[in-house]
Amino acid sequence: LPLLMWEKVFSKVKKAVVFMDDRCAEALHWSGGAAPLLEAGARNVKQFSSFEACGENEPKAVFVVSTVLKGRTVDIIKDIISLSHFQYCVVFTAVPHSVHLFANNVSTEMEGNPVFDQFEEKLCEWMGNMNYTAEVMHSPVVFAPVSQQLIVAPAFAHLFPLLPPDLDSLNAKRPEKKRFGTLNDLNVHSLPVELQIEIKCLVSALNSMFEAAKMREESFAVGPMSRIIAGELANHNQAKNRRKTAPNKASIIFIDRTMDLTGEAQFEADL
Repeated sequence: LPLLMWEKVFSKVKKAVVFMDDRCAEALHWSGGAAPLLEAGARNVKQFSSFEACGENEPKAVFVVSTVLKGRTVDIIKDIISLSHFQYCVVFTAVPHSVHLFANNVSTEMEGNPVFDQFEEKLCEWMGNMNYTAEVMHSPVVFAPVSQQLIVAPAFAHLFPLLPPDLDSLNAKRPEKKRFGTLNDLNVHSLPVELQIEIKCLVSALNSMFEAAKMREESFAVGPMSRIIAGELANHNQAKNRRKTAPNKASIIFIDRTMDLTGEAQFEADL
């Protein structure tokens, strides 16, 4: 299934120099490495960095990133384009358009992909000619198939369950009467926006995988963070539609990575 996620990228790399961030590169490593890109016609693969660029004889670029098209990610794309001579730019982001809307404080559903459309205009502006070609699209290239039985998600390696100090930090910003008693009292809306974006990206990527497998899931959760993620998946609009028609069944168990930590009392008893 992770290989299917890359097909969309491979279809656009002919005669292009590919710039890829570390997370996507890690996922590609386990999905065949650079060989499929080169076989699809890519001229070169470079690090996604402001210190990279292309020559006059390299008019096409494909960017593959795991992040929202904001902030530092946008700065790097602009830097590379400004130092090059592109006439055709394609940007793939592993973050769906719906999360881009959320990241830009847009809460209403919108037709089409206006955030991606606006970014295409910026790409043409940076290339120096509004008649040049620019494309921006989503592809969840975040999964790495280590084996037939094991798939990991390098893009979310830093996503860690909430801990008691996180609760203190969240409560410090809330009125005393509205503070949370335990981690189990938290909901997704009470989390920092950056963490909400990470969770929404993970849920969207999981939904894409389940959609490719034509699967309707029953979710179980162990731990406060897992409960929030499972809840987001249950309420995900595309997931709701998928579950109505998907023929295959599966049980999904979300487990907080802190559940296997040994407490002091348990450690003493083991001794």
